[in-house]
Amino acid sequence: MGEHHHHDHSHSVELTSINKAFIIGIVLNMAFVIIETVTGFWTHSLALLSDAGHNLSDVASLALSLLAFRLAKVKASAKYTYGFRKATVLTALLNAVILLIAIGSIGYEAIVRFSHPQPIEGRTVAIVSFIGIIINSITAYLFRQDKEKDLNVKSAYLHLAADALVSLGVVIGGVLILYTHWLWLDSVISLGIAFVILIGTLGVLKDSLRLSLDGVPENVDVEKIRTRILSLSQVSDFHHIHVWAMSTTKNALTAHLVIKETADFIEIEKIKSQVKHELEHLNVHHSTIEVDTEGGSHEALIC
Repeated sequence: MGEHHHHDHSHSVELTSINKAFIIGIVLNMAFVIIETVTGFWTHSLALLSDAGHNLSDVASLALSLLAFRLAKVKASAKYTYGFRKATVLTALLNAVILLIAIGSIGYEAIVRFSHPQPIEGRTVAIVSFIGIIINSITAYLFRQDKEKDLNVKSAYLHLAADALVSLGVVIGGVLILYTHWLWLDSVISLGIAFVILIGTLGVLKDSLRLSLDGVPENVDVEKIRTRILSLSQVSDFHHIHVWAMSTTKNALTAHLVIKETADFIEIEKIKSQVKHELEHLNVHHSTIEVDTEGGSHEALIC
């Protein structure tokens, strides 16, 4: 016997006001990039130019993430049966790569500047960076509510929050340069910026690589799934479990469910309903499960 059952996932992740958050973040950060770039060239501050370059990469990342979320809503087709949900995973990986390139360029320029320090207007640097604290704090707050629901949103939140801290560091550096005239501080601050960005980027790179390679998502525990399903009444075995990410918010699973032979049709339906319910609470949003009885009959269950 065969049956295909489609189930709307009532426990699926809902991202609230994400489009609005990304658009506001892009506009505010792009405006700040322009301010930092102009001021950085005017004051010869590598710290400001480095932060401007990083903020520009953030703007690109936010734009890519917004595009990915839009693509994820495109309906599935005969050629793309899952739609374009995977675009969110590829975007997270691309964002991490962009940040690594930014880190390399900042670090290289900072090292060069150690031997060739430039005169810097500390007061102006401090004022511009203080504006950065405000802008990055506001945009980070926009993503705070949904940061644990999606890798791209978490990436945006962490980077913007880190940017606020980096701007604080540049403010302190600007003030110190103003009163001490230690021009080498500009390079030290730039290296500090690169290090902060690197710490945040490595986690996103690791997660996005795992999802790109169809590894088990961070929020899914395969052994916990197996234990939970085996605890259900009349379930004899649950094996051949494969879990992967369809997107940064949706996970899929295939598995083989064996039901005790004593179960009748009504009881089998009840068990299938329980399985779907348990999987929903274990962060699995789409399942294809082969159902067997110990006697050998089977059916496919899609939820």
